[in-house]
Amino acid sequence: MRHYPVIEGRKIRIAVVGCGRIAKNHFVSIETYPEYFELIAVCENDKKALTLATDTYKVIGYLSLTDMLEKEQIDVISICTPSGIHPEQAEEIAKAGVHVISEKPMATRWSDGVRMVKACDNAGVRLFVVKQNRRNATLQLLKRAVEEKRFGRIYMVNLNVFWTRPQEYYDQAEWRGTWELDGGAFMNQASHYVDLIDWLIGPVDKIQAMMGTLERDIEVEDTGVLNIKWRSGAMGSMSVTMLSYPQNYEGSITILGEKGTVRVGGLAVNKIQDWQFSDKQDYDDEVKNASYETTLVYGFGHPLYYKNVIDVLRGEAEPETDGREGLKTLEVLIAAYLSARDGKTVSLPLEY
Repeated sequence: MRHYPVIEGRKIRIAVVGCGRIAKNHFVSIETYPEYFELIAVCENDKKALTLATDTYKVIGYLSLTDMLEKEQIDVISICTPSGIHPEQAEEIAKAGVHVISEKPMATRWSDGVRMVKACDNAGVRLFVVKQNRRNATLQLLKRAVEEKRFGRIYMVNLNVFWTRPQEYYDQAEWRGTWELDGGAFMNQASHYVDLIDWLIGPVDKIQAMMGTLERDIEVEDTGVLNIKWRSGAMGSMSVTMLSYPQNYEGSITILGEKGTVRVGGLAVNKIQDWQFSDKQDYDDEVKNASYETTLVYGFGHPLYYKNVIDVLRGEAEPETDGREGLKTLEVLIAAYLSARDGKTVSLPLEY
């Protein structure tokens, strides 16, 4: 088993590259743990966004990641740039001996995701892939029920992501809605729901997909459907669109099993709407308190995810979602895109 240097007796020196929309969740997470983190620097190639970040967080700013790595002593860097840039940046950061936190998706190509894992392995640094929805109270309860096999045999699973992203959203930056840097509704917006396919239910056997660009002026899909067969024999589907009217409508998962039925819905799997099992457990009483109101599809899991990063770097825990765990989601995504492109059923794993 690989051993990593432990950071103890001082704060973890962290930097952020990319100061756009999702970076705010990372800055809030860093500020949540002032006793553990010291924000050293930020990097952003948009001068306006860089100035805003440096003024807000009172740190030095860099237009170049290379310059930041050369001039600062950093323990870990959070990558919040367009998805297609993650592999190149992760490789550079790893070669500098710095740990990597990558936003989702970790990459837009399977080979690039594998390259990220290998680069961090070779450099002896950690690769964390952000999957903050796993930390939501609703999904923590659902994960526990699955692990305790309360469903018995799982028969059917359905996931829905019915959100809206207007054309103005994609027009905010040239990289949005492109194959190379962004990916479509599945790869980008619904990535955390694709993550639930393997994390909750288990390894996937086969995928059939259809996707289309029905309305938005973008390269990638704004709508699509998957049929899924797991190795366990369970079957299910996933429906995704960024065209719901007039606003974000639903992010949900329903599991139907031999001895249980659960639906976690709401805007972003934030409400347990059905919780029925043949047995009774003490934590069933927590169900009504686990649901929460939100207008944010991101949820509130980023600070909880960062606590695991802290514990891992201090040698007190193992990563909840490392690079290899991130590859599981990427593999399902790539299989879905291959199926939709070629009009055929794709079997997993992609490589043997």
